Amino acid sequence: MKPKAHSQLRKYRPWFYAAALYNLLWGSWTVLFPGQLFAWLGLPAPQPLAFWQVVGMFVLVYAPAYYWAGRRPERGQALILIGLLGKLLGPAGFLWSARHGQLPWAFGWTILTNDLIWWLPFALYLRAALPDRAAWRRLVIEGEY
Repeated sequence: MKPKAHSQLRKYRPWFYAAALYNLLWGSWTVLFPGQLFAWLGLPAPQPLAFWQVVGMFVLVYAPAYYWAGRRPERGQALILIGLLGKLLGPAGFLWSARHGQLPWAFGWTILTNDLIWWLPFALYLRAALPDRAAWRRLVIEGEY
């Protein structure tokens, strides 16, 4: 990637740092206080709560990845692609589960902050960082970035 392209990717740093902080806080809160979200939403907490704590751990694990992407946005393509995939699959799983009565629709509020607000900046970053088919191929097929 050319130096000019590097400087253009720096504008995504605040988004990645914000995502790192958000995941650190939300993941920690979910691990430490697993029933609190359900109490706020007026929903019964899942049993055992350890399953919900595992979700918090998954979210927490992304925090350092987003931090690293913020530190070196010219090398964060793989981390952000994996993050965006999770942020696309999470809402898809929620919609399927809610439609089939496995989750209440009120639980969708978590999708707004955990997933939807990050779609645009992550997608725009990937578009800028991987501007052509060859760049995508190097990342996805060859594992180079």
